[in-house]
Amino acid sequence: MRKNRKPRIGLLGIMQELYDKSLPGITERQEGYARDVCSQLSDVADWTFPRAARNRSDIEEIMGNFNHAGLDGIMIVMLTYGPSMRTVRALQKNNLPILLANIQPEPVVRTDWDMADLTYNQGIHGAQDMANALLRTAGESYEVISADWKSDEFKSFVADWSISAMTASEMKKMKIAAFGKMHGVGDTLTDDAALTRIIGPEVNREYMGDIYRLMEDVNDDVLDKEIQRHEEQFDIDDDMPADTLRYAVRMYLGFKDFLEKNDYDGFSAHFDSFKGDGRFSQINMLAASNLMSEGYGYGAEGDTNAASIVAAGHLLNGAAHFTEMYAMDFEKGSMLMSHMGEGNWKVAREGKPVRLANRELGIGDLDNPPTPVFMAQPGPATMVSLVGLSGGLFRLVTIYGDILDTEEVETIEMPYFHFKPDRGLRAANDGWLRAGGTHHQTLQLGDQREKWRMLARILGIEYVEV
Repeated sequence: MRKNRKPRIGLLGIMQELYDKSLPGITERQEGYARDVCSQLSDVADWTFPRAARNRSDIEEIMGNFNHAGLDGIMIVMLTYGPSMRTVRALQKNNLPILLANIQPEPVVRTDWDMADLTYNQGIHGAQDMANALLRTAGESYEVISADWKSDEFKSFVADWSISAMTASEMKKMKIAAFGKMHGVGDTLTDDAALTRIIGPEVNREYMGDIYRLMEDVNDDVLDKEIQRHEEQFDIDDDMPADTLRYAVRMYLGFKDFLEKNDYDGFSAHFDSFKGDGRFSQINMLAASNLMSEGYGYGAEGDTNAASIVAAGHLLNGAAHFTEMYAMDFEKGSMLMSHMGEGNWKVAREGKPVRLANRELGIGDLDNPPTPVFMAQPGPATMVSLVGLSGGLFRLVTIYGDILDTEEVETIEMPYFHFKPDRGLRAANDGWLRAGGTHHQTLQLGDQREKWRMLARILGIEYVEV
């Protein structure tokens, strides 16, 4: 499983040797400025700044080292003006996301500035030259920001970009396990090779028998300890049979052991695969929910696109939830969000215990699966779908809105909540349908649109907000 970590970013500070003749010491001065920028952003990322790049050789060496070191991205800062053609070969060999930061040492043009001050602060026209080279060499995959480098605006933007770059880097290392596929469902179909090539995760078709064997191997002492933890974690129904809970926890441990041993970052299990195997008594409601809460990606019914995007959401924001649009409420202007029982209880509303229900469920045609039941925390939220298109292309579709503070519905024994799109119920749903948004989504608390937009740009896929 990919762990949340601090992004690792290289700062490429560009200037040129020309100015050393007229302003001795300028290189050391501007290198100090670059280090101050790194220090200002030290809680955003771990920064690498070796020295100022004053010529083509410097640029190619520094960018090459950033790539070889496996950093997550490169932030380019024009320490003075530097001709962009010196960067072309380095850009052609570069594989890392780029942020062009149009910043300068001083935020205000003062009336007492002399030619030296103008030279120290003349990065803007160098950024324009640099952007033209980026556009011609890298297309539109780079980001830009023009701001005071000491401002909260600048820091917030760099933080979002750094996290997005780190997520893109980690997605290239991901593995997703698939246990079965629901028949006849079209929007979960994808080109696995294209997913690996463009998005990153490697998808493997696995066997339910492996899960069964690992369940059988669970140590009784470990199982007892986990059951005690579940009793402390959840508000368990009084009529929950001990053997039913014990089996569900055993399945959770079996899935977790499988994912850990095989270095998987997420999985998708189709409910019919459990009965089809012939050895299982329940489907995986508790296992999927617990593993999402621990940072694993998940998608139901063989939807590896959804599992991949849930795994990415964990890295972008820390808690991604798997869900789908169940029904529209035209009075509230919302959609009822739910699924058959899998949900990341880390997004549950604060101060309200998560119920573990002894729930009857005909889907899967097996015994009652203990199911986490909760409503999500009210407030702003972002919903995202990874859409597979013809020709191996992909698109990210997002909706921003609010999770409503609504009444509980005792008859809904699965995670659920009302989501009200910011742009209105009809506009959001019409846009979702036209964009091909899938029937499985990941949801995150808060406004996460900028990170998803940046991630889409880094991956080179289309981003659509509806």
